[in-house]
Amino acid sequence: MSHLSLILLPTLWCNADCDYCFEEKSRHCLEIDRLSVVVNKVLDHLDVTGTETLSIYWQGGEVLTLPPDWFMRANDLIGERAYVRKKRIFNYLQSNLLTYNREWDRVISEMFGNAVGSSMDYPNLHRKVKGGGTQEYDKIWVRKFQQARDRGIEIGVIAIPNASTIDLGAKRFFSYFVDELGVRELQVNTPFPGGPMNEVKSGFPLNNDLLGRFFAELGDVWIERGLEKGINLGPYQRLWDYFFEGRQDLLCIWQDSCSNHFICIDPFGNVAQCDCWIASYPEFHFGNIFESGSLTDILEHSEARKRLRKRPGLLVEKEGCIECDFLSICHGGCAVRAYTSWGDLSRKDPYCGIYQMLFQAAQNYGHRTVSHSKYLKGAVPEKNDRWGT
Repeated sequence: MSHLSLILLPTLWCNADCDYCFEEKSRHCLEIDRLSVVVNKVLDHLDVTGTETLSIYWQGGEVLTLPPDWFMRANDLIGERAYVRKKRIFNYLQSNLLTYNREWDRVISEMFGNAVGSSMDYPNLHRKVKGGGTQEYDKIWVRKFQQARDRGIEIGVIAIPNASTIDLGAKRFFSYFVDELGVRELQVNTPFPGGPMNEVKSGFPLNNDLLGRFFAELGDVWIERGLEKGINLGPYQRLWDYFFEGRQDLLCIWQDSCSNHFICIDPFGNVAQCDCWIASYPEFHFGNIFESGSLTDILEHSEARKRLRKRPGLLVEKEGCIECDFLSICHGGCAVRAYTSWGDLSRKDPYCGIYQMLFQAAQNYGHRTVSHSKYLKGAVPEKNDRWGT
C-alpha cells in the first residue's frame, strides 16, 4: 500500500445545527498529548504496511471550534514525526467557515496549503446556525467565504441537493455557485439518512429519476459553461479524467473497498471506516486506538472491518452487480449510504441508477472521435453527446 487516508475528528463539537447531520455532538476534544499517541500509532502502521504517504482530513464537528494555536502545535508535532519517520503527510481542512477570521490565515497557509473545503446548499433548507436558522447561516457563510477568498484562500465547496434544488434546476444551481459566488471547485454529493431519523432524513434517499435528471442537466451546463473555464465540478471532472486521461482518482464511494484506503479516528480514540460510521453506528467501530497496542492490530482483527471488506463479494452474489458494465468503477457504491437506507450491508448504494447514468454518459464522451482538446477550446458537444441523453 502506497497511501493511506485518515479522517481525523479532533472534536465533535459544532456551532451549526443542520437537520441532516449524522453526528452526536460532544464537547470532548483531542488533547495534544493524545494526538501524539494517535500520530505515533498511525505512523507505526504505515511502517508495518510499507506505506509512504498519509493524507489527514481534518474534520469535526466543526474543527475550527478549536483554537488556532492548537493547530500550530499539532502541525509542529506532525511535521517532526513525519521527518523522523521519512513519511510524506498532507493535511486537508473541512470547515463550515462560520468562525473563520484573520487569526486562522497562518494556520490555513502553513498547514493546509492555503486551501479549505466547506459546504453550502442551494437553496439552503437544512443548514442552520446553532440557536438560529438557515437565513442567518447563509449570511454568515457567504460573508466568511468572501473574506477568505479575498485573502487568497482557495475554497472548494460541497453541496447537497434537496427537493427544492431539483425544482429550481441545474442552471440556477450552477449560476448561484459559479456566477454569483465565484466558486471554481464544487462537489455535488447525494444525501443519505445517517444517524438518528428525523422528518428531513425520512425524505432520503431522493427520488432517483428526479435527481438523475438534475444531474444530467448539470453535466450539460458544466460542459457548456464550466469545463473550458477551468471549473472543477464533481463528480463530472473526475469521471472526465477517468475516461479521457485514465486517472484512477475516483470518489471514495467508488473505491474497490474503502476499508483498504480510509480510516477515521474520533477524539475518544474510536477507529472506524469514516466519519459517517464512527458518529452514527458504534457497532461498526473497529476498536479504540488508546486501548489497543497498535492500529495494525485493530485493523487486522476487527470483525466490523471484515464485514465491510466482504461487501463487494456479497453484492456480486446478491444484487446482480456482476451483470453491470461499470462494476469495476463503482463496486456497488457507498457502504454507509446502503446501510443507512436499507439497514443491510449486502445491498447496493440507493443511488445506483444515477451512478450508472453518469458512467454511461462519461464513457460515451470517451468513445467520440472528437478530441478532448476540441472541448477545451470551447466547442459545444452535439446534442447526442450530452450527459443526459
